[in-house]
Amino acid sequence: MGGLLSVGTRALQANQVALQTAGNNIANVNTAGYSRQTVAMGTVPGQYTGAGYIGKGVEVVTIKRELNAFLTTQSALAGATQAGDAARAGKLQQLQEIFPGGANGLGAAVSDMLNAFSDVASAPTDLTARAVVLTRVDETASRMRTASLQLDDFQQGLTQELSQKIDRINDLAKSIAGVNELIARAQGAGQPPNDLLDRREQLVRDLNQYVQTTSIPADDGTMGIFVAGSQALVLGDKASTVSLTADAFGVKNQKLAITRNGQSTTLDEKMLGGGEVSGLLRFQNTDLAEGRNLLGRFTLAVTTSMNEQHKLGQDLDGKVGGNLFSTEPLPNARPATGNTGTVTQMAISVPVGGLAKLAPTDYQISYSNGTDGTVTRLSDSKAYSFGAPPATYANANAFLATEGLSIAVTGTPAAGDRFLLQPFSTSASTIKSEFSSARALAVASPIAGSLGTANTGSLQLSSLTARSPTLAAPVALKFIGTNQYIRSDDANYANSPATVPLPVAYTYTSGQSIEANLPNNYPTQPPTYATTLIGWSVVLQGAPAAGDTFTVQAQPAAYRNSNAGNAGAMMNLRDVAMFDGAKLTDGYAAVIAQIGIRTQSASYAAEVSGAIAANLETDRTGVAGVNLDEEAAKLLQYQQAYQASAKMIQIAQSIFDTLIQTLGR
Repeated sequence: MGGLLSVGTRALQANQVALQTAGNNIANVNTAGYSRQTVAMGTVPGQYTGAGYIGKGVEVVTIKRELNAFLTTQSALAGATQAGDAARAGKLQQLQEIFPGGANGLGAAVSDMLNAFSDVASAPTDLTARAVVLTRVDETASRMRTASLQLDDFQQGLTQELSQKIDRINDLAKSIAGVNELIARAQGAGQPPNDLLDRREQLVRDLNQYVQTTSIPADDGTMGIFVAGSQALVLGDKASTVSLTADAFGVKNQKLAITRNGQSTTLDEKMLGGGEVSGLLRFQNTDLAEGRNLLGRFTLAVTTSMNEQHKLGQDLDGKVGGNLFSTEPLPNARPATGNTGTVTQMAISVPVGGLAKLAPTDYQISYSNGTDGTVTRLSDSKAYSFGAPPATYANANAFLATEGLSIAVTGTPAAGDRFLLQPFSTSASTIKSEFSSARALAVASPIAGSLGTANTGSLQLSSLTARSPTLAAPVALKFIGTNQYIRSDDANYANSPATVPLPVAYTYTSGQSIEANLPNNYPTQPPTYATTLIGWSVVLQGAPAAGDTFTVQAQPAAYRNSNAGNAGAMMNLRDVAMFDGAKLTDGYAAVIAQIGIRTQSASYAAEVSGAIAANLETDRTGVAGVNLDEEAAKLLQYQQAYQASAKMIQIAQSIFDTLIQTLGR
């Protein structure tokens, strides 16, 4: 009888715990991080008798958390990847809004500015038409400056957002360290502290939304949390702190650093993995940097080319034109912390002919000694060696010339010295129109061309372009046949056929450019136009007859105000190949396209990683989550078992009462 009562009591207690656990599961069905709990029951060892072992019932061994460690880890990692991709994609979509298309875009402003010269070309002395040009110039400068200010504001907001998320990382790390301490204390009870373990697991999952982590359990029940591969964020009940810091070149808020025991370590961005902070840093240091470089390159190319062309013209008062836009020198290269050489300045500039070669990227120069080293193009991380053979380039400038840049170094670098070149970082930030005088708009060409009045061939002027604002002396071209001519800038031009030496005869081809200051070996060795385009350039068409002439001369003052040759040259800038072979007016379209491609790619990556994270979370919750139908079925099961146990106790009590009554008679 006593055995029956004890068996019933144990069963009643066990099933009561099972009912309570099922109820707890149902109550926490919507609790974030809660893992379904189940009661593990075990048979109480039977009592030996002569008739064999008699069972003594059941007892609760432990209450288990239902989870799959592999799925839990994979779900957290996938969540970190998805958070990083989503954060980057969201910021890229915001970046697109800074570069709108259509009539409100920067490209439309540049096109309107160049097209405004057409009215001036038709009426060179019309001050109203000239004023419209200056208005368009000012509007273009304003839009360039506004775009740069928007990028600055974007950067400021991004820095604040990163700071808030980093504060959240530090709070979560402290919370995990605190829970670690509680778990270590609870381990002495011999049973797993399920609620504390769930809480820590959820904290780790939340932490992975900001920065990807690796978790390693310790023997005392605590969990070590590591970031960037091997940097300890949490060890036991101690948490490190993370913060934003400047990179090696002093560029603020570019890197993530971790501080433990007073020692700060800068984390390798490539090792951060997923998480919102990682995604935002990647956006800031690559996407936003390229957006700024694209805007800077576009601004520099447009303003510089227009300034150079405008300075080749003359205004209404016969003065040589000045700059249309105010421009500042490109920023000097940034030296790295710890440089030991004597370099005090590394000035960056764009040499003649370099505008069309510019790439929207930053560069890093690293020296292995005072003369040798590598230049790394940061947009694609390609490195180019220079210095002693077998280096590809003789020096740093030899490579940079292929990129449209040049540096002037003051001092001598030492082995290990590094420099960061950001040529376009400030191009658009302070741009503005240079002057507001309509009379000072230099649209007149400083040179003129005239066909000989006695010409008998079909020679015609196609185009005449100034390469210099002044012309030292007229240059006459005299044709000695249908495909040959001599020039008056040849010292032997006046010699008669019987006199030696005779002038050099140049080959004439209809539609081919004839340049000023051609070398004497031009008939056999054509010059490189990029280095010899000075003075002027003329294109003639048709078939000349022997004796026909064409003369290039300074623009006569009487015709200056009716001439708008430089206005036409300004308009022709629209079709100059400038941005990776694209026309000047297509440069802004290239900016939009490159940012659009990045945005599309990032959005697709976010969709894919989001789907993967959702599937893994579904798999994880399939094991650890609470199923209400299943718990309802368990309630019925445990309720019946509980009722049966109670019935067993009732029967035992009835037998006991009957026995007492019998003994009392």
